[in-house]
Amino acid sequence: MSEKPLVTLDRHGTVSVVTLNSPQTRNALGAAISRQLREVLAAVAADAETRVVVLTGAGGAFSSGADIREGMPENRRVEDVINERYRPSLELILGMDKPVIAAIPGPAAGIGLSFALACDLIVMAESAYLLSPFATIGLIPDGGATWFLGRQLGYYRAYQLCVEAERIVAQRCLAAGLANRVVADDSLLQEAIEWAGDLAKRAPLALARTKWAMRQAMHLSLEEAMSLEAKLQNECRSSQDAAEGVEAFFEKRVPVFRGR
Repeated sequence: MSEKPLVTLDRHGTVSVVTLNSPQTRNALGAAISRQLREVLAAVAADAETRVVVLTGAGGAFSSGADIREGMPENRRVEDVINERYRPSLELILGMDKPVIAAIPGPAAGIGLSFALACDLIVMAESAYLLSPFATIGLIPDGGATWFLGRQLGYYRAYQLCVEAERIVAQRCLAAGLANRVVADDSLLQEAIEWAGDLAKRAPLALARTKWAMRQAMHLSLEEAMSLEAKLQNECRSSQDAAEGVEAFFEKRVPVFRGR
């Protein structure tokens, strides 16, 4: 018997929608769903036809976090489980050439928060919220949550939100820069797909190299960032898409980028 699809993949032209599909657990990330997520993300990362990815959850939740009902695998350290179960998928999101949009329909909690913040862009439903609940059960944020929150909010605010396990509702996320857009609950996925479709019309190499440059800039000095930008700009300028963009500009038409 084949394994139940706990992660689904739907294609809308050049947009791939990856959906966590375990509504009964509010898309809690246990062993099976995490394995399937890693496989699907690897597939879309390698798919030349996919230009933008949307990551979302079914049943009104993004993800409620780790599936604590499963418990820990026998004789395994939690450190190893985090690094083996979650880190590969997080690194796929961070490292793939394609922009990844998190479409958050409800709670994104625990490791689900980390997956949301690892994405390049975030659109939230009005009733959605982010939550780091670890302190309430004697644990700390993981999956990079301290890194994401600390850099976006600053130490004091990020620490408070984590130790007090405070819900960050959608409008506050928008005001704090933790989300790009907030939309009506019933139009979330449509809005996310349309946004992804607009991005997919842009030059794929430019999207990819901008993502890489901005991710690296978090670690680099200004001088190092400028050098990296110049190197990547040289690569982009030599592409056929750049030539098409310049030609379309002078011809006053919409460019047609082909990803080369």
